[in-house]
Amino acid sequence: MDRSGTTRRTFIAGAAAAGSAAALTTGGGASAAPRSASPSVAVLGGGVAGLTAAHELAERGLRVTVYERRALGGKARSMDVPGTGKGGRRPLPAEHGFRFIPGIYHNLPDTMRRIPFPGNPNGVWDNLVAPPEMSFARTGREDLRIPLPWPGHRPAELTLDEIRRALTAFFDTAAGIPPHETAYFVNRGLVFLTSCDERRNEAWEHTPWWDFIRAEEMSYDYQRILAVGLTRNIVATKAEEASTRTVATLLEAFVFNALGRGADGPLDRILNAPTNEAWIDPWVGHLRSLGVEFKVGWTLRELAYGSGRITEAVLEDPAGARRSVTADHYISAIPVEHARRTWGAALRAADPQLARCDRLETDWMTGIQFYLTERAPLLHGHLNCIDSPWSLTAIQQAGHWPHRDFPQDYGDGAAVDCVSVDISEWDRPGILYGRTAKQCTREQVAREVWAQLKAALNDTGRTVLKDSALHSWFLDPGVDGLGTPHPTNDDELLIHPVGTFHNRPTAATRVPNLFLSGDYVAVDIDLATMEGANASARAAVNALLDRIGSPAGRCTITPLFRAPELDHLKRHDRTRYRLGLRNAFDLG
Repeated sequence: MDRSGTTRRTFIAGAAAAGSAAALTTGGGASAAPRSASPSVAVLGGGVAGLTAAHELAERGLRVTVYERRALGGKARSMDVPGTGKGGRRPLPAEHGFRFIPGIYHNLPDTMRRIPFPGNPNGVWDNLVAPPEMSFARTGREDLRIPLPWPGHRPAELTLDEIRRALTAFFDTAAGIPPHETAYFVNRGLVFLTSCDERRNEAWEHTPWWDFIRAEEMSYDYQRILAVGLTRNIVATKAEEASTRTVATLLEAFVFNALGRGADGPLDRILNAPTNEAWIDPWVGHLRSLGVEFKVGWTLRELAYGSGRITEAVLEDPAGARRSVTADHYISAIPVEHARRTWGAALRAADPQLARCDRLETDWMTGIQFYLTERAPLLHGHLNCIDSPWSLTAIQQAGHWPHRDFPQDYGDGAAVDCVSVDISEWDRPGILYGRTAKQCTREQVAREVWAQLKAALNDTGRTVLKDSALHSWFLDPGVDGLGTPHPTNDDELLIHPVGTFHNRPTAATRVPNLFLSGDYVAVDIDLATMEGANASARAAVNALLDRIGSPAGRCTITPLFRAPELDHLKRHDRTRYRLGLRNAFDLG
């Protein structure tokens, strides 16, 4: 049963009724229209946004076809490393970047609960596991190891040496950030927590996070941990440019998540198997059972506009031939950097918010996997290499896959683990070649990332990563032309410089049969995330149902948690803001 309290059977009956005018006007005793009479929807894109839209539409009885240019799951998918499966094993698993599904998400977990999975009472959602710890891996200093407790959590057993290192890192970090800087950062948090929406959407949206917390005037550790560490490595954007509204909104949600307020689950959650096995493949199978059709290898080239509507979608089929696809309604669910190429001048004129999408910016954040012949003594969770020039984050995966025997199930039997790394900074020189990641060849990128990992992990008297244990590596195939003057990345990430919020479009457009879905669409989370993609798809489906006057239940869209006990302070701040005054806690 959906959160709205309406069963899927009711959805289908209601939406089928919406397929004909007679069914909309007759009483409850009228028989449902046949499925062929229900509206048809072309969902253009098969990532999280597109699959979510297809899911919600199919449950409501609409006829859905999903067109995907490459692979279902989009940037969220896992993929096979070609030619690596031997002796009946599956190929080594790889991905665009490791999955991170924090407890602040509500809409994506709701969808996951509705995807059946054998043996799981809560469907795919039961495949989420919570790492018990995380780490800020320092270069030349002890790594700061942070437990992530939750109800039922059993802390990892530590050796005496690990306890010594943890205490050393804690006091070293505490000493590295002067008390007055810590106090100032806490004060800035209070300022944002008590700021009204008007101040957030206007003043803080146009203030870089770096300036909001006065990072330029602070110590190195303040900059690396509180400015860079909490943005480039966690929120995946640049502290110097990112909107305070975006960064602080997410940090606010994470703080309340850690306090157990308004959360779907623990602070940090990952999947207990490669993404396709644990989530995407079961999802696609379930959608097929609901009647969704999939056409993979079809690339959207243009949304043709005429007489006030989308008249057809022009796609290129797997053979390279241009095809015309018609449907009653269209949901564009591809990333913004690809979607805006399909909007012609007439369509942009019909809805000015489409033209504003040209101002949205994307950047590189790409995954690379290292396969090891020995288990490395890392930690049970994510690590953030906050001193690394390329802002690396990583996780050791096999230990989080309890139902998989890595060497027995994958590759040639020699690789026993996979360290999955996200490269967040592609425009700063590295430590090995003195070049940016874009200036390096693929081989050089792999060597540079490995060197930066070792610099962060092999720096305090123990060897965590051994060159002799490196089996192989795999860099996201979406990156091309590295080491040439014009490198490209087919899977860029939306970033959030100041002012971005006001250029994000709504799911409903002024074109009556066109709707937008994707992590660039304006939703409450205001960050390029799978949660944002999911919420935007729900918004697109609701807008479509409104347009056709469907009696089907609307999708629930759950916003980020905000503590109600702060509402009176926000109301007070609204008055001050309208009078041109600072927030009451703002010390400047």
